Parts: sequence; C-alpha cells; structure tokens
Amino acid sequence: DVGRDQAARAVRVSRALAAFHLDRLVDIGLLDAGFRRPAARATRGAGRPPKVYRRSTRQIDVTLPRREYALVEKSRATPPVDDVAVWVIPCITVRRGHRGQGVAVAMIRAAVEYAGKHGAPAVEAHPRADGKRVHDDFAFFGTQAMFRKAGFRRVRGILPGLPKGWTPRVTMRATCGSSPKTSSASPRRSKPAR
Repeated sequence: DVGRDQAARAVRVSRALAAFHLDRLVDIGLLDAGFRRPAARATRGAGRPPKVYRRSTRQIDVTLPRREYALVEKSRATPPVDDVAVWVIPCITVRRGHRGQGVAVAMIRAAVEYAGKHGAPAVEAHPRADGKRVHDDFAFFGTQAMFRKAGFRRVRGILPGLPKGWTPRVTMRATCGSSPKTSSASPRRSKPAR
C-alpha cells in the first residue's frame, strides 16, 4: 500500500497533485483505494485514517488507438517503405526494475496481435541501428534484437544523408496474422513524424 505523501515524494510532485492523479487512477480502475491507519497511530481518537492505494486486483489490458498523422508522408527520419498501410510502434519503454524480463517483447507481440485483429496488415518499428547501450532518455526507440525476438524482420537499413545528431535507425516489420487489409483512412500508414 502507498499513501499520498509517499507517492508525492517518489515522483517529486506536490501531495495535492499526487492525490489528484492517484484518485483518477482509482476512478478508471487501475488502482484500488482504502483507508488504513499506520501501526504507530493505531489508537482510538487519532483521527481519520489516511487513504492508501494499491494495484487493482483486476486484470487490465492496455491498448493504444491508431492515429492518423498528415506529416508522416514527408518524414525524413522514417519515411514509408511502400504503400502498405502499416501501423507503427514509435517507441517502447519499460520501467526500470522490470527490464530484462521479456516485458518489452511481450508488449510488442501483443501490439502486433491487436493490430492484426483490427485489420492492420503489418506493424512497423524504427529501432536504433546500433546495439550500443545508451542512457534511458535515448533508448525509447527499442533495439533491433528486441524487435527480432518479437518476430519482426528488417525491411530497410539506415537512411543515407540523415542530419547530424539524428539517431540512425532501421525499419523493421512484422506481418499480422489477420487478413491483409489496407486502411481506408490512410492509403499509406500511420506514424508520428520526428
């Protein structure tokens, strides 16, 4: 169980802001809440026990909706490979302490399955081209090895002529198990531009 003060200290925000967000997470079912008096103040007349939060006991599946981005056709960082209306995983991050346990690969596989069930012919990703260890702030594209483990194959190498300072990335793709439909909303693909 976590109290509001403890949560606020952990993420370095005010107690009021932490309480607001914790209560929103309770409202949507991601957390359960209750009241519990700390053992040190278990005497009568000590006032109302503080509110505490814990993980919801429900199983929760999280998916993100497909987005349409008009600028994707002109993206220099990740231009379309072809006319397949792929869905894209633009980034992936696993919280420290849960890394190295296969969480990212499981999330990627689940995203491909979800996309396939909703008519996507394939899913693309644009992981870093090198396998070097980088700071967490720059690791959100994922790695080729991560996507390969999730069933992706490389469909394009590093683009030539990238501006200085841009991260060299490759394009990888996984075919969805569902029918090979193309999107009526976008003749090419959905992908946020850099």
